[in-house]
Amino acid sequence: MKRRKFLGASALTAGALGMVGTVRGVNGLAEFAGGSGGNASAGTTGGDTSAGAAGGEALSGAGAKRPPVVHHVFFWLKNPQSVEDRDKLVAGLKTLGGIPLIKELHVGVLADTEKRDVVDSSWQVSELMFFDDLAGQKNYQDHPLHQAFIKNCSHLWAKVVVYDAMTVFTRL
Repeated sequence: MKRRKFLGASALTAGALGMVGTVRGVNGLAEFAGGSGGNASAGTTGGDTSAGAAGGEALSGAGAKRPPVVHHVFFWLKNPQSVEDRDKLVAGLKTLGGIPLIKELHVGVLADTEKRDVVDSSWQVSELMFFDDLAGQKNYQDHPLHQAFIKNCSHLWAKVVVYDAMTVFTRL
């Protein structure tokens, strides 16, 4: 049986939300128009979900490996109906792609998905980052481009919530 990799919860969320923004990967910086949300499910992947997949290890022959530290941030705008403010925040987040410590960067806006009790649709913009290690994530916090982003864009948001996670299983 072919072993498969699984996306962590934050990455799965990004795919489900149809993230639109910038990706920084092995091949440099590239624009993307985000996805259909896919049919990924945390419960049944059709692949190996054993502890042997811990640490974000690649389990297919492709040898791909997603960095293990996930940093997912949600922003609530002061003016949630303002497309101009949303676009300014998205543009500011894209500048973070210039930070080499960030191995992948996804910037997105709320997707118009099915309304369900478990779906929080109160935020307007999100970013999803991957780092090689905790030291990289810490150094990102102090990086001049990140500090400039905060200085230039913090007036746009009313609330920010951050979810940091260590990948234990990845499906690419």
